[in-house]
Amino acid sequence: MSSSAPATVVWGKACLALRHELGEADFGSWLAQAALRESSEGALVLVTPTGVARDWIRRNAWRRISELWAQNDPEGRRLDLKSRMEFEAGGVAQVIEAVDPVSSDVPAVAPSPASQAGRPARNAGLQERFSFETFVAGPANEFAHAVARRVASWADGHFNPVVIHGPYGFGKTHLLNAMAWEAMRNAPDRKVVYLTAERFLSTFVRAVMDRQTAAFKDELRAADLLLIDDVHFVGGKQSTQEELFHTLTALMEDGRRVVFSSDRPPAALTEVDARLRSHLSAGLVCGIEPADRWLRLGILERKLEALGRQQGFAASARSEVLEFLADRFTDSIRELEGALNTLVARAGENVRALNLDEAQSILRPHLRGAEKRVTVDDIQKAVAEHYSLRQADLLSERRNRAIARPRQAAMWLAKQLTTRSLPDIGRRFGGRDHTTVIHAVRRIEELKAADPVLTQDLETLTRKLRG
Repeated sequence: MSSSAPATVVWGKACLALRHELGEADFGSWLAQAALRESSEGALVLVTPTGVARDWIRRNAWRRISELWAQNDPEGRRLDLKSRMEFEAGGVAQVIEAVDPVSSDVPAVAPSPASQAGRPARNAGLQERFSFETFVAGPANEFAHAVARRVASWADGHFNPVVIHGPYGFGKTHLLNAMAWEAMRNAPDRKVVYLTAERFLSTFVRAVMDRQTAAFKDELRAADLLLIDDVHFVGGKQSTQEELFHTLTALMEDGRRVVFSSDRPPAALTEVDARLRSHLSAGLVCGIEPADRWLRLGILERKLEALGRQQGFAASARSEVLEFLADRFTDSIRELEGALNTLVARAGENVRALNLDEAQSILRPHLRGAEKRVTVDDIQKAVAEHYSLRQADLLSERRNRAIARPRQAAMWLAKQLTTRSLPDIGRRFGGRDHTTVIHAVRRIEELKAADPVLTQDLETLTRKLRG
């Protein structure tokens, strides 16, 4: 077939653009599972594993795919879209090339032996910036960090499997990447395989479509250390869960090491098959808690150093700016780092001279979304519930400490989480003057440095309010 190689290159160029335009999640979930094929009549067809995938592509991406195909195909050939069932109903066909779900490179003119064998591309998703050297450890993640170090050292007496869980943006991917890099450095002769669950899924689907599941299994089950990121992604995908279960049991029986990450503890992964969930629960489960204020400040300082090295200047920032970031961006380390990236990108070397007002002005688009979600009334109700008070107590004139301190905390939260002015906040707390609000905010700032219980209360309330 003389046109197969050019068709592969055309599709590869289209995939490069689509991966960027659609994003890694949508591309991996829908297009990475599709394969470019030629029908028995010689027509080029993009074949999806299911009708659902075909319909999603037709609704969300087909017009753009057609444009990219036309731009890159000098022969002006027509590309059709069908589900696998529709395609196979048309008779015998020839595989041209499947999308490589773990590579952003243009596919080669001829498929490599590994891709022909259905083997997943190993470790293509690893990021060099995620190492133990760039990971900031603290009370919230120190157990998971210690376990990860032990796994990467190939120490004896390891637990199997290890499951590291925590919400999005808490450092799970960083730890799995760091484990992979360190394990490969410590034992270059051992086989380390890192995959996201999404890539595990898409590569497995491709292997099934191409009738190469044996090679897929052989590649994974030969691993000395297998790391699967975001294992919750396979929930509800029965055949993929079954394959992952059998891979896990085979590796454990051979004494190989297996590490997973998830957004919840294994027992809470209710959409995951009971057998797989049971195996995950039987291993070593390490939770990563939300980073406390001091850990967030440490992360900001480390990130500033790295940004300075990248851009060729000694980056620093005023403590009031770093403290503002640490107090405002509590939900996700990625959001925290993203805010700092924005400041450095906008201010450059002048970031060290930014005062708090200037930093808030630059970050206003980042703050607006969170501010819209929280009202002063929400804050008062949450604080009253947290301290076992009535909302009316916070608005009253009563000044005993059991009420005054929660009232000050509520005012501080209102200043941090809403767009209300100080006079407006005061009016909503029983008609108080704005100077009372200023005093409350300053008092809470002073107490936070010496009172870890208050700091924890404020962080808990902030997470609850931001939902």
